[in-house]
Amino acid sequence: MSVRAAFDTARDEGRAALVGYLPAGFPDVEGSIEALRVMVDAGCDVIEVGLPYSDPVMDGPTIQAAAQQALEGGVRTRDVLRTIETVAATGTPVVVMTYWNPVERYGVARFAEDLAAAGGAGLITPDLTPDSAEEWIEAADRHDLDKIFLIAPSSTDARIAMTTAACRGFVYATAVMGVTGARTTTSDLAGPLVARARTATDLPVAVGLGVSNGDQAAEVASYADGVIVGSAFVRALLDHPDDRPAGRAALRALTEDLAGGVRRG
Repeated sequence: MSVRAAFDTARDEGRAALVGYLPAGFPDVEGSIEALRVMVDAGCDVIEVGLPYSDPVMDGPTIQAAAQQALEGGVRTRDVLRTIETVAATGTPVVVMTYWNPVERYGVARFAEDLAAAGGAGLITPDLTPDSAEEWIEAADRHDLDKIFLIAPSSTDARIAMTTAACRGFVYATAVMGVTGARTTTSDLAGPLVARARTATDLPVAVGLGVSNGDQAAEVASYADGVIVGSAFVRALLDHPDDRPAGRAALRALTEDLAGGVRRG
């Protein structure tokens, strides 16, 4: 199934899609594969596999800690591709979330070819904008890979139009949501951002970051086509460093809660 098909299926069911993120190689390669399979089984519609990077300037401390653990465990791009291949075999679409530097180091054309060969659906590039992405856009189009760029509340209407025109799969609308008072503020920013994006594109618009429970997921699902969750999934595993079955159980419970939330929304 393609990413767009997963969003279309969710829409046909009258709900938002749940997009779940974990870094490859955390807590180790096999552990990340097991965890991602749990997330698929418990209700994630699309999986984001993070490519761990040594300078994750746009990530919070939770994801930074997980990426650092993966790097210290020796994870490499080939391990990320193996993770993608295994998870994609479930039939759930898998995209990579990565900073641009590792892709450049690997080779843009080679990365696109190997990602497609592994069954990956596309790439989310938080620090690459369409006007600087000519090489990636060409390589992605050659291999029919989704190009998922980010928009933010600070984006101008012209910028949103340019960015969404370059996207394929879905549009990533980024906004930070805290677990307490920040939630209302974030809705005030994210809802209008989704509305602005919809005036520019027919693609699904998914919202991150910071959702950590089903109630928050329901709130975002009331106005967005997809709810993106990352840190909460990572935290479920970080909280059980010495008991992997307990970590997977916590991950399953969280996924089921979030999946229920997108259905209520």
